Amino acid sequence: MEPRVWSRPAKAVLGVGGAGLVLGTLAFLAALFLHVAPANVLSQRYQAQVDAVVYPEFEQNWRLFAPNPVQQDQHLDARVQTIAAGRITTREWVDLTAQDYAAVRHDPAPGHVAQNLLRRAWDFYASTHPSGDGPADEERGRLAEEYLKRAGLARIGAVAAGERVLQVEFRLRTAAIGPPAWSREDPSAAVPDRVLPWWPVDGTDLRGLG
Repeated sequence: MEPRVWSRPAKAVLGVGGAGLVLGTLAFLAALFLHVAPANVLSQRYQAQVDAVVYPEFEQNWRLFAPNPVQQDQHLDARVQTIAAGRITTREWVDLTAQDYAAVRHDPAPGHVAQNLLRRAWDFYASTHPSGDGPADEERGRLAEEYLKRAGLARIGAVAAGERVLQVEFRLRTAAIGPPAWSREDPSAAVPDRVLPWWPVDGTDLRGLG
């Protein structure tokens, strides 16, 4: 069989296509580099373009040259109040973070949502409520509360012990991760639990959760 002979137009198309793929790949890698690199003139000037490439699929939560490893072990708990025959019962705390850990621990390819949805829900809430847990007035604050509430209810459900869920409450427990034996760093001081107020649960909160 004779080797295929490409015409000049075909070679030109292949060349242009290959060059486009190479340039596109280099541009994508450059955007990722600017995203994780320390702030500089280029990253600040092209911030909007870099964000358009990176978010939301390729977001990174670390910084090139200066990674900041997690130094605290945080667990998000939830408990609910249920109602049946006019009687309200407060249920025990449920460790939602432990449930997520158990779900991904022996999974060779855990999904991004299974690993990060609950953590990101809390991060979003904490960023919109830095000074307290009272009712939020701003739109982002209300959205953060709804997001966290639905993330918890997705794991608890609309019914607990056969009774309808009336309210839900969240609690964040934080424990310092001790430094390695060779480090002279002192472990962080104890962080008190952060307990949120009771949030009422209605049909809107449970819609689409199954």
